Amino acid sequence: MLKLLRSGLLALLAMMSVPALATAESPHQVVQVTIDQVLGELNTRREVFRKDPELFYRTLDDILTPAIDFEGFVRGVMTVRYSRQASAEQLQTFQETFKRSLMKFYGNALLEYQDQEIRMLPVAAERDPARASVNMEIVGSNGAVYPLTYTMELKGERWKVRNVIVNGINIGKLFRDQFAEAMRNNRNNLDQVIATWGDTVARSRQSVEAQAGAR
Repeated sequence: MLKLLRSGLLALLAMMSVPALATAESPHQVVQVTIDQVLGELNTRREVFRKDPELFYRTLDDILTPAIDFEGFVRGVMTVRYSRQASAEQLQTFQETFKRSLMKFYGNALLEYQDQEIRMLPVAAERDPARASVNMEIVGSNGAVYPLTYTMELKGERWKVRNVIVNGINIGKLFRDQFAEAMRNNRNNLDQVIATWGDTVARSRQSVEAQAGAR
């Protein structure tokens, strides 16, 4: 199950690996096309990436940056309480650190993807034209089904990823709670929290896997 959850969590990366498309493309179309392209790339270059992880991280960074609302994601993790205290330089540094941590810790899990079945669920009606939920399922070899929900927002003329929920675990909230805890543990030293954020992300991944194992 943990292997599936790692793959499910990294489907967040998979769905975001195509440059953000114009509004003519629906969020669901973006997800489907992206997953097809990412899995195709992995199937042809997996061994190259395994031998050179840094190449994989750089490749992900180049592809993901246009498709993720990193600024919004980072501010959501910091919350208004801490983001309004941060300087522009601190916000930028945290955004870069946040992005790098995702590439490193969750990019490795994407390399472990082993042909689990991915199902796109029917499109649900949306009340807000600038927000959408894309629902999917990962089906394990034993037939167990693990739900994924992607929250996307329309930023200008592009749909961008804002959050992901894996098997009921809200990843944005998990990071937000981890950030608040890190601030308390470091006596509100924002620079220290930013500098050690990679370790925090690693603990977040362990927390996800622990919660998954308990379900």
